[in-house]
Amino acid sequence: MPVIRLLSVSSLILLAAMCFPMPLRAQSVSASPTPSISVSAPASPVSWLGGKSSQPETLAKLLTAGGVVMLPLLFLSVITLALILIYLFSLRRGAVAGTRFMTTAETLLGKGDLMGVLAIANRHRDTVAIIISRTLEFLARNPRATDEQIREVAQTEGGREASVLNQRVAWLADIATIAPMLGLLGTVFGMIRSFSVMANDVAASRPMLLAEGVAEALVATAAGLVVGIPAMAAYAYFRGRVQAMISEMEGATTLLLAKLLIARKEDSRF
Repeated sequence: MPVIRLLSVSSLILLAAMCFPMPLRAQSVSASPTPSISVSAPASPVSWLGGKSSQPETLAKLLTAGGVVMLPLLFLSVITLALILIYLFSLRRGAVAGTRFMTTAETLLGKGDLMGVLAIANRHRDTVAIIISRTLEFLARNPRATDEQIREVAQTEGGREASVLNQRVAWLADIATIAPMLGLLGTVFGMIRSFSVMANDVAASRPMLLAEGVAEALVATAAGLVVGIPAMAAYAYFRGRVQAMISEMEGATTLLLAKLLIARKEDSRF
């Protein structure tokens, strides 16, 4: 009996030893914090590009990002805008053959008053007035000149004035050619800067410096195109206007020259 009692007590102790740790283990598992999964908000596209949405890019930052070619491009943009404004007001048909001058000149030529035509032509700055004035000055110095020589002088003066008109709008074509080339030069500078980063010993700064060089190249290219494209468009528009002015000049000059040759026969001084 003592042996049986001893075995039963030992069994109870063993059973207690096996049962009591289970609640402690369960308690320790339940007490451990549940791992939480945090979902962060997606980064804005501006942060991916390295910019700040709260601080927009200014003109000074843009000029700095484009490199040294941005200053010449800025100067060309100002010149382009100034030329466009000037041409809008100066390149017009009234500047070639004004109605007032044409009416007065035709009236005087109808009366055979070549000296009066010369006087009125010297007081006007119309293109046709300049051509007629130089033609009459040649005729006054050379009274024995033939009609063919007078026509040749008038054609030469007309060609000179047409060349002046074409040369005025050619400035826009020059800017439209130079601006993209400056942008390409800035692109080359930016790429040189990017590849020179490869020789840097600090590997951590290479991506940032490489991105700065690429940004400089792209900004310079875009700036060159932004200046060049409007300049070329303006040149195409004003070139058409100049051609219309030249046609108007040729017609008005031919009309006045024909009446001048007729009136010459009536004026003994010529």
